[in-house]
Amino acid sequence: MSGVPPPAQPPDPPHHQLVHPLSLWRWRHNPLYRRTDRLQGRIALVMLLLVPILGLGATFAIGDAAHRHYRAAAEHQRQNLRLTTAVLTHDAPDHPEPGSAEARENRYPATVRYTDPAGRIRTAETDVLPGLRAGSSVDVWVDADGAIAEPPMPADKIRSRTMGWGLVAFLTVTLAGAAAYRGVAVVLRRRNLAQWDAKWAETAPRWTTSP
Repeated sequence: MSGVPPPAQPPDPPHHQLVHPLSLWRWRHNPLYRRTDRLQGRIALVMLLLVPILGLGATFAIGDAAHRHYRAAAEHQRQNLRLTTAVLTHDAPDHPEPGSAEARENRYPATVRYTDPAGRIRTAETDVLPGLRAGSSVDVWVDADGAIAEPPMPADKIRSRTMGWGLVAFLTVTLAGAAAYRGVAVVLRRRNLAQWDAKWAETAPRWTTSP
């Protein structure tokens, strides 16, 4: 052994793990934390409080706009579509479980004959309940050109679409807040590492002993 101490190696920089926001008050009394650590903690707390409020605000705002849009679309459909009676030209397919709840929900394509707004006899396909026989009457919606169209949007569909857009708005705000906090955390961590390296560059020569 030559007795020469090995070159000083910098200690591992502190690993800043995410701390539960409810325990952030401890950071004030911890001398190992830098000002940037305390700043990150405050930002986390602000985001924790602000993101749900903004998310709820966006949910109500987007949801209200979507609700008004779909209500207007449904009203436009009711004004421009006409409900008429059509007659099946062939038997509709039977459901494997007649009388079941699934049979009441399912629809099968079938050819029907009806009179369009211009008085012309037309045939087209539409979805009907299973098991209907040829000659059965069904209600269909037709547009100004006489083509079969989707019925006006019902209230439950308007409600579900409105809720969907509200959920999308809330998730968008939440993800944007998480991404913003992540970006701030990365910037502050890089700054901490740079400060750590600068401090070590000042301290390392004091730990080195000349032979």
